[in-house]
Amino acid sequence: MLDHVSIAVTDIPRAARFYDAVMAALGVPCVWREERAIGYGRRNGAADDGNTYLTIRHGAAPADAACHWCFRAPSRAAVRAFHQAGLESGGIDDGAPGLRPHFHADYFAAFLRDPDGNRVEAVCHRAGEA
Repeated sequence: MLDHVSIAVTDIPRAARFYDAVMAALGVPCVWREERAIGYGRRNGAADDGNTYLTIRHGAAPADAACHWCFRAPSRAAVRAFHQAGLESGGIDDGAPGLRPHFHADYFAAFLRDPDGNRVEAVCHRAGEA
């Protein structure tokens, strides 16, 4: 559904440590870096529109703590790695890795707050993974 999204942060170097770690845990590459912004993923083109792109941009702190961004994870192990990498890179736990059966029986997710307070999630929907 989403083509691209931008998340505002107040400190790019601090955010880079966090997002470089959690995106790497999900297998999403950093594809460009400037003084005031960082890009992850792959942009869409005329021949390929199945991608999602994330930009981390310098800006004001998040105004609404209820807003959050959820990233697809290729496995439950990647969800766990996302959570651990985030904690080790300045993030704050906002929900440990585990099943969230109120969404569906195999919804396996973890939640973090980035160093600016943005709420981010990683989810794997696959059944039967340990």
